[in-house]
Amino acid sequence: MTEASAPQTRDVDDDRTVARPQHVGPALLALALGGFAIGTTEYVTMGLLPQIADGVQISIPAAGHVVSAYALGVVIGAPLIATLAARAPRRAQLVGLMVAFAAANIASALAGSYGTLVVARFLSGLPHGAYFGIGSVVAASLVAPHRRTWAVSMMLAGLTVANIIGVPLSTVLGQQLGWQYPYVFVGLISLLCVGAVLAWVPRQPADEHASAAKELKALTRVQVWLALGIGTVGFGGMFATFS
Repeated sequence: MTEASAPQTRDVDDDRTVARPQHVGPALLALALGGFAIGTTEYVTMGLLPQIADGVQISIPAAGHVVSAYALGVVIGAPLIATLAARAPRRAQLVGLMVAFAAANIASALAGSYGTLVVARFLSGLPHGAYFGIGSVVAASLVAPHRRTWAVSMMLAGLTVANIIGVPLSTVLGQQLGWQYPYVFVGLISLLCVGAVLAWVPRQPADEHASAAKELKALTRVQVWLALGIGTVGFGGMFATFS
């Protein structure tokens, strides 16, 4: 009997009992949908700067600040949400994050001024890091320990597909119909992700031992700062190339 067709089992993960779904594939697909939506909205703005500049009557360099606003939301939202929502059930966190993400992207599409658009893009970035962090933990909990890296990679595959398919198609959509349409598209994909998570990702209990102090304590570890440094240099170089 394969893992996908086996009856639902339970395993111990971080000293807690976690339910495993009968069908791992759909659950990972649900998580990957969120990654696809996030990856699409993160990069599509770069290809639509001339259209956005014309739409809200600003210069193209000023329109670039819209990208910075999203990035600022990512930086602030990831640690803030991880700390404040540490004890919330993981599936509930994922649903809440994607609902907020959908609302912020639709607000971006409805923005009629530069200031409103910058605020909407900042709000869109807030769920970004927290979703990937929580989603990775959930993905790992769905499979046996020796398959956890595979499960996380499948969840993150949504981001890869977004760069290959989602961003180019959304850019064409925005150039042909208007810069607002890609944000509407991302909002709809986010709501589809919400439905898929509710349908396929099992409920997971909250971490009763989690606390804000425990989350912040991780910053005392050298390994954490080294990992952050690698990410900073890597993504800094990538976005410098885009710029």
